[in-house]
Amino acid sequence: MDTEVWRPLLHDNGSKIVFLVMDGLGGLPREGDGSTELEAARTPNLDSIAPRSALGLFDPVGPGITPGSGPGHFALFGYDPVENTIGRGMLSAMGLGFDVTPRDLTIRCNFATLDREGRVADRRAGRISTEKNRELCTRIARAMKPMPGVEVFLETEAEHRALLVLRGDDLHEDVAETDPGVTGELPVDPTAKSPSSRRSSEALVRLLAQVREILRDEPQANFILLRGYARFRAYPSMRERYGLRSLAVAGYPMYLGISRLLGMDTHRETGGIAAEFDRVAALIKDFDFAFCHVKKTDSTGEDGNFDAKVHVIEEVDAALPKLLAAKPDVLVVAADHSTPSRLRGHSWHPVPVLLYAATARYDRLARYTERQAAAGSLGRGPLKNVMLLAVAHAGRLKKFGA
Repeated sequence: MDTEVWRPLLHDNGSKIVFLVMDGLGGLPREGDGSTELEAARTPNLDSIAPRSALGLFDPVGPGITPGSGPGHFALFGYDPVENTIGRGMLSAMGLGFDVTPRDLTIRCNFATLDREGRVADRRAGRISTEKNRELCTRIARAMKPMPGVEVFLETEAEHRALLVLRGDDLHEDVAETDPGVTGELPVDPTAKSPSSRRSSEALVRLLAQVREILRDEPQANFILLRGYARFRAYPSMRERYGLRSLAVAGYPMYLGISRLLGMDTHRETGGIAAEFDRVAALIKDFDFAFCHVKKTDSTGEDGNFDAKVHVIEEVDAALPKLLAAKPDVLVVAADHSTPSRLRGHSWHPVPVLLYAATARYDRLARYTERQAAAGSLGRGPLKNVMLLAVAHAGRLKKFGA
């Protein structure tokens, strides 16, 4: 819907909105009993609020389109994911608090394992520890030979993920990503897709050759894969767009990066799910909107570990009373995309959304699951609509027209 229609209707009534986002939550039926991870999980607390909620299925980008985490989160916050997409490098940079300049090209990179033939054996290097990541970043930085006209920064994000920044003149983002997306393939060359990106491409070719040499003796993390090239761009904040003083609590820097781009007050919490929920409950009094992010529903799905993903969902459910104790006027439980364990990656399947509020039309559905959500009153639509629905259920939109 055009913002010219609803923005004049916004008013501050002091209500509180909380978004609980389980990254990659959506799943597919497993063999045997045909349950998805969400259906197989024991979720008594979610089951207690599902009958008093409105449910639906929502497409992060569009039917059949498999989204990245960036577009999925932009959609969750009500920003068109196609018009507002940005490379994950910038999201990582913002999440880490890196001081980005107009001369910077930011890149998301994974430490990876190459076999003896130089093919990708593991795109995530066995999910090395964050400590090992720091050790490798330091080793590369110390051994890297200077490149004319280009400064190089390499910073640890978490586990196998890192941030690479090239700083120099005439660096552009239209370069091929080197991650082939599957194992058994050679890394893709960072070729320029346009004449303006030739300088970036040449710098990355030189850099990757050095990294391969520096890490050649590493048994696991012996290379890096590059994706998500991005330069900085500005976005209207959540305060400007919705009139909401907004808070984000997450353990992974990238999701804090998205939140900072949208003007949220961010808090990194690495103590686990319960600690994140405690942090939201403690701080929500000073905010109108809070976003709480759970990562491991996504990473366990990417690992193809059905049982581990079920366990994470159950851990979220066990901690849910901590969020409910904060008494939000609206609680939205959702995902940015689906990551079925069966597919070991992101998928195009719509995500289940639960909206719990006194103003909701109770669907009286027994559980919060994909199949139950398909029967809910919210129906099926674009994920970008959920934010405005939450604002409306919070009583923050006046009547339109006479």
